[in-house]
Amino acid sequence: MQSTRLNRLLNVVIERFKQWLRNPWRRISLLVISLLFGNFVATAVSTIAGQEGYLDVIYALICLLITEILNWFAYGSRGKIERTLGIDILNGFKIGFTYGLFLEAFKLGS
Repeated sequence: MQSTRLNRLLNVVIERFKQWLRNPWRRISLLVISLLFGNFVATAVSTIAGQEGYLDVIYALICLLITEILNWFAYGSRGKIERTLGIDILNGFKIGFTYGLFLEAFKLGS
């Protein structure tokens, strides 16, 4: 890619953002936000699936596929992909999502 002013500016912005994310407190806060967002999405999905009624199997299949794909990214390819912040955020989302689905199941008593 050519070294234009826009390209250099974007590289500097990306590097500063990476430096900003290296702070452990910011990293932990992003991971906690991803956990809470996963919990929120699980509550929303279970509410929508409970109202519709006829797409329960499809919603369950989609949730299972999303969870398994995120498991593959986080745990399956250890040698290929290093554990970056993005993968940790997706893993936190998956953990919050699974926890939220369990909470909804306990609330419904099923």
